[in-house]
Amino acid sequence: MTARQRILITGFEPFPGAPYNPTAPLVERLLQLRRPALDGVECAGHVFRVSYGAVDRDLPALLAAHAPSAMLMFGLAQRTPYLRVETRARNRVTRLWPDADHDATRRQAIEPDGPAHLAFGSHTQQLLQATRATGIAARLSHDAGRYLCNYLSWAAIAAARRQAPAPIVAFVHVPLVPRRATTSPRHAIGFEELVDAGEALLMTMVKLARSRALAATAG
Repeated sequence: MTARQRILITGFEPFPGAPYNPTAPLVERLLQLRRPALDGVECAGHVFRVSYGAVDRDLPALLAAHAPSAMLMFGLAQRTPYLRVETRARNRVTRLWPDADHDATRRQAIEPDGPAHLAFGSHTQQLLQATRATGIAARLSHDAGRYLCNYLSWAAIAAARRQAPAPIVAFVHVPLVPRRATTSPRHAIGFEELVDAGEALLMTMVKLARSRALAATAG
């Protein structure tokens, strides 16, 4: 018997320039899933306000409250027509675009004395394969940007490394999908297809967490 797995699933609220963010309803749909593979799994969700202060405040509280085995994070990439499985977070933050609290940070680095980037880990390849198996276009990405998605990615990786056992963390950028079903060629991916991809990602994270727990028990 392995310990009960806890999975934290997160998205973001709308933000300046993006009045609709599909990651919030995606999180809601994933929390409603009822699958045999999820038996014995506790899934919790959170939608972050798009602000540096919200990430700094909410992430530590979420990790303390749920002690997740894995954390699956979603963000919006409006100009990308496919899913991007991020492989790393860069030690960079923009000074050009203010967040939802109108904070245009003056820092250029998240951690001034930190490394150039933090890697998510080799499991990103498995997440990519699971996503592509649903028929959705997906790629690995080495650049999570310099805005809140990258900032949250950095914070989550750094926090995971301070915990024992360390949770498995992943960040996936999703494209802007229509709120309603459409056959428009502008939208290669619809919301229901996005949910299918999200489910595949979630199941893979559960499998990874269980495998790690079994390995720890055997060791």
